[in-house]
Amino acid sequence: MWPSFRKRLAILLGSVAILVLLIAIYLVKEGAPPTLDYKTYQSLLENNLIDEAIITQDSIILRSANQHFQIPKELIDLPELYAKVPVHMARDYSFLYDIVTILILAFFVGYVIFYLRRQKQEPIPIHHQIQIAPANEMEDHSFDIHPQVSSVLFDDVAGIDEVKEELEEIIDFLKDPKRYTSFGVRMPKGVLLVGPPGVGKTLIAKAVAGEAGVPFFYQSGSAFVQIYVGMGAKRVRELFKKAKEMAPSIIFIDEIDAVGKARGGMRNDEREATLNQLLTEMDGFEESSEVIVIGATNKIEILDEALLRPGRFDRRIFVGLPNRADRAKILQIYLRPIPHRVDIQRLAQMTVGFSGAALSSLVNEAALHALRRGAKYVEMVDFEAVREKVIYGKRKVLSLSQKEKEVQAIYQAAKALSAYWYDQEFEKLGLIGGQIKEVDKEILSKHDFLAKIKVLLAGYVALRLLVGEEFSIGAEDIRKAKLLAEEMVVRYGMGGRLFGDGEDVARIIEESLEELREFLGRKRKVLNHLVRKLLEEEFITREDVKRALDAVF
Repeated sequence: MWPSFRKRLAILLGSVAILVLLIAIYLVKEGAPPTLDYKTYQSLLENNLIDEAIITQDSIILRSANQHFQIPKELIDLPELYAKVPVHMARDYSFLYDIVTILILAFFVGYVIFYLRRQKQEPIPIHHQIQIAPANEMEDHSFDIHPQVSSVLFDDVAGIDEVKEELEEIIDFLKDPKRYTSFGVRMPKGVLLVGPPGVGKTLIAKAVAGEAGVPFFYQSGSAFVQIYVGMGAKRVRELFKKAKEMAPSIIFIDEIDAVGKARGGMRNDEREATLNQLLTEMDGFEESSEVIVIGATNKIEILDEALLRPGRFDRRIFVGLPNRADRAKILQIYLRPIPHRVDIQRLAQMTVGFSGAALSSLVNEAALHALRRGAKYVEMVDFEAVREKVIYGKRKVLSLSQKEKEVQAIYQAAKALSAYWYDQEFEKLGLIGGQIKEVDKEILSKHDFLAKIKVLLAGYVALRLLVGEEFSIGAEDIRKAKLLAEEMVVRYGMGGRLFGDGEDVARIIEESLEELREFLGRKRKVLNHLVRKLLEEEFITREDVKRALDAVF
């Protein structure tokens, strides 16, 4: 009688625990509205279709036409949302989930204890046997990590003269680490290569290993994102262990943003565990470890701040798209083994916006075209025939007409001139790339905000001044300028009144435009000089602007 009662009680406890768990899961799932993508959110906001916004701990709940959606908080510009939509703070019911979780755990713990006691007293007849594989037959999740010996040298990589200079110290350190450590010098633990796809970041890392003559460990960031819990962190540990055993050596992590995204928001516990292990390994480097970590990304803005702090990726090197002179050097290398009759300078001129990888593809396609037509040499006609094929799908800016180049040059030259004049940081601006640096400041003055707005609007004003017409090129900068002005007025009370409105925003924009018209009108000769330089060399530096302002026109 007693054993039968105990059996029924065990079944009852187990059933109740499972029922509570199912109810909790159902409530959580039912309570979570569908996630909205950023593009749809912007469309709803711009068309005034959002009736109400509720801010929770990790996301924002949006009500539109009696429907509810959620969007991660970090994607939202809160000042913009406050200005257009009624916003409320959500009540915190998280303690209810905690209570439910504790009850579920209590039921399960009680059930397990009861079941174990019962096992000791009464053997249970087995009707179905479960085969458990022995430990040595379980799936093997070990990683086979082997170093590469790089045969790539800097002579094989063209168009990266500035990058080479930054990496010379790293190479010298790897060749003779004792020279630095004996002098008390600590070399960077990590170097981050930042640039658009196809500019040769992997090739640069291989060239560093080849020049230094050290083992090269290559891993893609996506390889660390494992479906098995703990496997990503284990791969990190084994990678660093092997690199230390073979030091001096280089670890190269391509697409590091796949594992190094900022934590929080849309959580992924496995990815966060892997990132934490990477941070721990880099912190655990001793001064004499003689291992350099090189990471590569084209999305530095989404990396976790902990990765970028001093002591981890100490040095950041920006690798931009090659200019005309760089493209000529790259083409020369790729054409070296190919019989050709090509004017390389002309070819470099017609490939504005091509990355190193795109140039490699262009040369290969041209060679294939020459073979198909039965020619003994690759000629310009082959490149002209395949150029559109290679650039298909790229941004339109990569195949600009002469008129579009002139418009782009005026826009970028005005931004560079205004950035220098209003003391905004930049190294160089190109015909097709480069941007003003965002300098982190804890406290921003009204002057700082206005300077940013004027630089963003400079290209728009310059085109009105020199061409007498507006162009679509400035859409993104104009949007950012408006948002900054709204933030000044709504969030910081910098619009002349503590509680500003749309009129204050418009006044800030108009006053900035008027000041830019007067400034660029006075510096018209300097502006024209910078435009010509951009058209000739495809980029201008801060020093170019300084020299132009100091010269007498």
